[in-house]
Amino acid sequence: MATMTDVARRAGVSVSTVSYVLTGTRPISEATREKVLAAMAELGYQPNAMARGLASRRSNIVGLLLPLTGRGLGATETAFVTGATEAAREAGYHLMLCSVGSDDADELQSLATQRLLDGFLVMEVQLEDRRVELLRKLESSFVLIGRTQDTTGLACVDIDFEQTVDDAVAHLVGLGHRTIAYVNHSEASLARGYGPAKRTAAAFEAALARHGITGVMVPSEDTATGGRRAIGTARELCPRLTGVLVMNENAALGILAELREAALDVPWDVSVVSMVTSAAVADLASPALTAMTSPGAAVGAAATRVLLRRLAEGDTSTYQELLPCVLEVRGTTAESRRNK
Repeated sequence: MATMTDVARRAGVSVSTVSYVLTGTRPISEATREKVLAAMAELGYQPNAMARGLASRRSNIVGLLLPLTGRGLGATETAFVTGATEAAREAGYHLMLCSVGSDDADELQSLATQRLLDGFLVMEVQLEDRRVELLRKLESSFVLIGRTQDTTGLACVDIDFEQTVDDAVAHLVGLGHRTIAYVNHSEASLARGYGPAKRTAAAFEAALARHGITGVMVPSEDTATGGRRAIGTARELCPRLTGVLVMNENAALGILAELREAALDVPWDVSVVSMVTSAAVADLASPALTAMTSPGAAVGAAATRVLLRRLAEGDTSTYQELLPCVLEVRGTTAESRRNK
């Protein structure tokens, strides 16, 4: 195998000049650069990626902090990861998935101080997230796929949850529904300040007041059984319930099953809108779910591009980009029979 020394000898330059061409750490004339590249091509030289990274102080690897806590990735979550991976690849970077949550401070400090990763994307963001403070303290480059309570000085790319909830409620209200339940994420998610759960809860209350209708929010574990329990609770609290919002994919399947077993027809007796859901998941349900379709891939890609731009430019300014979910009407929403 050809070495850097062989390339330098063929091009008639020093080894350090070959290194500078590879890493870009010093300006090299175009003529010299072309001569070195030609020698590399003639010899079939393959530069050592790790050595190039060490020389440039860049690994061309970014970390995606996504706490899995013993669960797998659903189709909707996978879209965020896929979008981020593709955007990184297009820019010549690799993405490494790191199961690091808000309570994993030691693990995150180890990752950040080893300098094996050029920067971080942070998912499953809480309103008060310890990872944010630690990355700031360590002066690491990072972008949030989500938002904290105070976003001053942070770069955030997120779903516009407030607009998503408002559009979902407006869809049901337009169909004549006047009593709506929102099946949110779990009590534990709400208690620890999980951003999407807290933001949608507040947005739901605001939407009820804006439209002058009644409703209730019920938390649910991320399981079909949790969805069954949640819709049972919601119906007890609101006997005239005709509309349901849910932002918990596994729970949505349980909700449909429970309504069916209660001899309630979806969509005519009860209409259901699944929020922040992938088309793949929506089509698996029976009937297929009317959904506020998640822009997960676009969010992941946008956050990655922002991170790489900040790495290149040394930018530390406040940045926020919100992407909306899009309503796709399928088989679980229709005009309310009760209010005809």
